[in-house]
Amino acid sequence: MGGVSSPRDIVLLGSTGSVGTQAIDIVRHAPDRFRVVGLGAGGGNVALLAAQALELGVEVVGVAKASAAQDLQLAFYAEAARRDYPAGGFRIPKIVAGPSAMAELAELPADIVLNAVVGSLGLAPTLTALRAGRTLALANKESLVAGGPLVKAAVARPGQIVPVDSEHSALAQCLRGGSRAEVRRLVLTASGGPFRGRRREELTGVTVEQAMAHPTWNMGQVVTINSATMVNKALEVVEAHELYDVPYADIEVMVHPQSVIHSMVEFVDGSTLAQASPPDMKLPIALALGWPDRVPGAAAAVDWTAAHTWEFAPLDDEAFPAVRLAKAAGEAGRCRPAIYNAANEECVEAFVAGRLPFLGIVDTLERVLGSAPDFAEPGTVEDVLAAESWARTQARQIIRASAEGA
Repeated sequence: MGGVSSPRDIVLLGSTGSVGTQAIDIVRHAPDRFRVVGLGAGGGNVALLAAQALELGVEVVGVAKASAAQDLQLAFYAEAARRDYPAGGFRIPKIVAGPSAMAELAELPADIVLNAVVGSLGLAPTLTALRAGRTLALANKESLVAGGPLVKAAVARPGQIVPVDSEHSALAQCLRGGSRAEVRRLVLTASGGPFRGRRREELTGVTVEQAMAHPTWNMGQVVTINSATMVNKALEVVEAHELYDVPYADIEVMVHPQSVIHSMVEFVDGSTLAQASPPDMKLPIALALGWPDRVPGAAAAVDWTAAHTWEFAPLDDEAFPAVRLAKAAGEAGRCRPAIYNAANEECVEAFVAGRLPFLGIVDTLERVLGSAPDFAEPGTVEDVLAAESWARTQARQIIRASAEGA
């Protein structure tokens, strides 16, 4: 391990979400290693954002929702009063607000930008951070799924993107064990979600509550439902392809209910390296912030004094076709992954609202992809947004027609 000198300056985007709050826990755990200089969030929880900013002493705070700026300012005063700060005894950080706020923060002088923004809104700050030369700790998988060619074109140096997803962090660790030419395939593991082992016909009538009952991870609504449909794993396959330049044919998914092996790399000599740790996002977050060095005590290790039984099974493509569809979309290119992601977001929203059955999520995805026009490879963010807009409109039309025909 290399020596650690002054703390790394971090801009944290998506600070009030699951990844963001755990990243702040890591900063608290290792204040000699990390210092937060900027915070950004959507604006839905300004009280938490204000508390984070005052605790960490950041200079700039951003909200993507322009109308939340005034609420954030009031939240600063309320938090200062809660902390018994004297009147005039603290300085309100600079507030940036609006759709470009996250990109503005991504340009701040810093060593690392952690992008934990949810959805395609994360693409612009990803590109901004890379073009500004920052190391990008990437938890926003939509950046690579929707804008893979744009993101790869913006990378200025090898290793500039460090993944935060547990699966891609595991792959990065295993890939240290050999050269790229020695890699035969990547194996991503999946918990299988709440419906592991069910056949397709057993998934009719699934409720939102059932889809939200993930057996391993505590995540937001969209990600949890994506895990139930295996769309989340499908997006991770696209992300792995973009991150590591491995053909889709050489990326496999194995169902591993215990979620202790986070991914594996098989090498040409028949050796397979696996990364194992209890399911805890603090480990990959800490590794992304400290990369290539590890952060001591970031998370608990596997208890090797106890007995363990780990299971692995191939993915049932008939019951869960999302991964197969994503591979085909990725191989086709021409904004197909962006279409996949945007259409899925519309389908999940419709499922939650009771306008689409559970199986209709991926079935609608397949219909949208099958009707997609021949978009060009994305050259700009606007190209990606145009493809996404088409996908959302098409998905809504299919959902509406299905509901009317039911």
